Amino acid sequence: MHAASREALATVESHLDGLVQGAGNAVAVAAKTGTELFDVVEVLDGDRALRVAVADASATAEQRTGLIRAVFGGKVSDSTLSVLNEAATLPWSTPRQFRAGLVELGRRALLRGAEKEGQLGLVEDELFRLSRLLDREGELTQLLSDKAADPARKRGLLASVLYGKVSKFTEALALQVIGRPEKNPIDDLANLVGTAAKLQGRSVAHVVAAEQLNVSQQAALADKLGRIYGRAMSIHSEVDPSLLGGMTIRVEDEIIDGSLAGKLTRLRANLA
Repeated sequence: MHAASREALATVESHLDGLVQGAGNAVAVAAKTGTELFDVVEVLDGDRALRVAVADASATAEQRTGLIRAVFGGKVSDSTLSVLNEAATLPWSTPRQFRAGLVELGRRALLRGAEKEGQLGLVEDELFRLSRLLDREGELTQLLSDKAADPARKRGLLASVLYGKVSKFTEALALQVIGRPEKNPIDDLANLVGTAAKLQGRSVAHVVAAEQLNVSQQAALADKLGRIYGRAMSIHSEVDPSLLGGMTIRVEDEIIDGSLAGKLTRLRANLA
């Protein structure tokens, strides 16, 4: 996003957080707001003229919020309408970025709902596991990534995979990603993992180890990485025996390769 859109998104995120925090039934409000924001995005995706008009920089804030109320008033909850109005008052770089902002806000609302229900850590872990599943299951991911396929059919396919295996917030977020991917399903899920961790004051360390790490090993690694990076860390690990020993660690764009396979590769390169 461009600077103006990033500032607008940050402002509306604060507004959304305040609405959820102050709600009597925060979990229900967050869930409904998130779901309805995705419904609004679906309407905008099907109406280019409306999508442009609600973020038209040449129109006044009053004109844009008036259009929001005319189209969505009485069709969405007060909390959702409040978020839409707040977004419409602010300058966005492009209508496309306004629409992308609503997707981010819908996802944030659902994550805040999981947080209020005490399940944000669980949702973070489930989203990571799902991203790894899709990374391994190429045929399934190809079907879910097919832009020509009906979004409802893709959501139905994923729902059949997830049914009864994950929390309601994880399922809602995953189905939204499949029906409306911003990049591709695997990257979108990874971004959601990062957002969930950030809401808990942590960064994500993606660890691939030759053998399964136990709880104490993960805790020790989180502590060590926390000292290195100066912030709390969420450890998400998976097993890859081809590493032969050790592990690789990715934190954002930085990769630490402490695997035996990596050491052998570097040794061969040095001897060549």
